Amino acid sequence: MAFFQYKALGANGAVAEGRIEAGGRQDAMRQLESRGMRPISLSESAGAAVPGKKAAPVELPWKSTKVTSRMLENFTRLLSSLLAAGVPLSRAMVILHKEASSPVAKEKWKSVHDMVVDGMSLADAMAQSPDTFPRVYVAMVQAGEAGGFLDVVLNQIADFQAREKELRGKVMTALLYPVVLLLLALGVLVYLMVFFIPKFQVLFMGFGAALPLITQVIVGTSEIMRGYGMYVVVAMAFGAYLLRNWVVSDQGRRLMERAVLRLPVVGPLNARFAMARFCRMLGTLLGAGVPLINGLNVARKSIGNQILVDAVANSIERVKQGDSLGPSLGDCRDLFAGSVLEMISVAEESGRLDQELVRIANVTEGDLDRQLKTAVALAEPLMLFLIAGFIGTIFIGMVIPIFTIQDYIK
Repeated sequence: MAFFQYKALGANGAVAEGRIEAGGRQDAMRQLESRGMRPISLSESAGAAVPGKKAAPVELPWKSTKVTSRMLENFTRLLSSLLAAGVPLSRAMVILHKEASSPVAKEKWKSVHDMVVDGMSLADAMAQSPDTFPRVYVAMVQAGEAGGFLDVVLNQIADFQAREKELRGKVMTALLYPVVLLLLALGVLVYLMVFFIPKFQVLFMGFGAALPLITQVIVGTSEIMRGYGMYVVVAMAFGAYLLRNWVVSDQGRRLMERAVLRLPVVGPLNARFAMARFCRMLGTLLGAGVPLINGLNVARKSIGNQILVDAVANSIERVKQGDSLGPSLGDCRDLFAGSVLEMISVAEESGRLDQELVRIANVTEGDLDRQLKTAVALAEPLMLFLIAGFIGTIFIGMVIPIFTIQDYIK
């Protein structure tokens, strides 16, 4: 038996709240209906201890309380498969809840199931947990429910999640070796500045020889690190904290996203990736029968970069006024190239816009994969070159005075 906290509408029209003991959620709802009450909300609450019932496991304070991306992807793909096989949504949610391996995911899926059973749509139930279900996720689910192709949309979402996860994995794997080298180089640099260079400094001072400018800069940096190193670390940590809070704000996020778009290599890659996501999602929605305006409103949320989202939002207003899609997207030059706009216009005129958008997404993603591999391949030797140049500069700066001292001794 379990206890449920309820809020229900009584026979006299008054809202009543209370607590009821039942064998399950359906049993609790039947009990309320038998009393002439119409449930408004019903949630399980902690009740008195039941003899023979095991105590709930103690949650560790450092244990994660969020649903991971892998959990969400598995949930999405399995829910899509169950719905495609004809399993009702409520029953599918029960299956997912029972098969969840993580207590966090189990609780989250149960919460979504309970809200759906209470009469809430799946999209609205997911919107109650923005930390688990992003806005784009909820928007696509909402479109799928409205169009009657929820299983197709969920499968598409799972593919998006898998593709982005694979992309992040490729980047992290490729940058692992340079990052390890960078950390080792920083460790060597700190050792040189704090322990090694001071010994040379005493040697140089003993001879009284004039030091080159580069050596003076290195020695001065060493003195700052030895005398004010902790203060510098604290100041950097505090600056990073302030920067993080600023980036989280709406104004800071927009400025940061605009700066990212202007970077030489990262900016174009980011814009093309956003364009590919937009085209694939819009093509999928149109192919499933979603109206163009509704599809545009959902697809623009998948872009991720707010600057590009704003540009597409302005184009949507032109489409609402009767303009065709291709010319309306012409204002988003950071997102759509001229050739892409021409292909969209021709596809719109021929009535195969959905197919062309998916094809553009496939071609763009293939080009992105090749460009990303090239960029990562160039990043590794570039980092090695910078690290070697930085340490080599310190070495040269400390060796030059040695030749000066030899001349001074002669």
